Amino acid sequence: MGVSEPLDAYSTIVAGVAEALTPRVASLRVPKRGGESLGSAVVFTADGFLLTNAHVVGRSPGGTAAFSDGTTTPFQVVGADPLSDLAVLRATGGTPAPAELGEADELVVGQLVVAVGNPLGLSGTVTAGVVSALGRSLPAGERGLIEDVIQTDAALNPGNSGGALADARARVVGINTAVAGVGVGLAVPVNSTTRRIVSSLMQNGRVRRAYLGVVVVPAPVAPVWQSRLGGRATGLRVSSVVTSGPADLAGLRPGDLLLTAAGHEVATAQDLQRLMFAEAIGRPLPITVMRNGALVDVIAEPTELVAA
Repeated sequence: MGVSEPLDAYSTIVAGVAEALTPRVASLRVPKRGGESLGSAVVFTADGFLLTNAHVVGRSPGGTAAFSDGTTTPFQVVGADPLSDLAVLRATGGTPAPAELGEADELVVGQLVVAVGNPLGLSGTVTAGVVSALGRSLPAGERGLIEDVIQTDAALNPGNSGGALADARARVVGINTAVAGVGVGLAVPVNSTTRRIVSSLMQNGRVRRAYLGVVVVPAPVAPVWQSRLGGRATGLRVSSVVTSGPADLAGLRPGDLLLTAAGHEVATAQDLQRLMFAEAIGRPLPITVMRNGALVDVIAEPTELVAA
């Protein structure tokens, strides 16, 4: 191909995403004891808010953000949420126009995605790949899981954390968070739950969550019951219950199959997590489970999840 010939379709898309997003992804330097942490962040509002990973900023109150045009600005950490590995920053100087946030729930396996970040201190690095899998879970501390994580084979390295994972229209659909192995990168999805977390961080500096004290895993509904439940095929099997926790006090038992909570069907851990925010704390939470071939209703009263 001669240099004057047009790019192929794939290259055109990747180049377009790079052109749109590179100015909007900052390189972060975060002072920490004994040195500094490097990472990336995405400008997502016109008034200087940036989104990154909680593990990038740790407990630091701020740092410095540098952009591809050579400008730098100090930033302050507005709030960080280790259970989602998200943090919101506020630049004290000027920032570029914001990136557009997309919707990870619209992704499909095999779809082209582009990662923009600053791996190994190399600012403005762009890599491309596909969505390798959806719905992965990523441990977050001792008391939680990040659900619906995006897996991609777009090359990620240390320093990519907090950077953008974008679709072909340059919409940010994930915040790159981890490298699980060669060709296996993970990103926190941008979806309705993420938006709720980000909003809470911007307004309150933290995320208040409700605590039920139960460990669940997806499990099938017995075929004999599926037709009686309107074709319902899956629920959440209780694998363990924390002694004296809200679930235990409500009478939930290991082996119960959760079908509904607060009137909503629950088939994935994410379904249950969506209900475990501030408004559920201290309020009756009706739960329907299947136990020994019978439907059983219980009322739990979630408490507030206290950081470990």
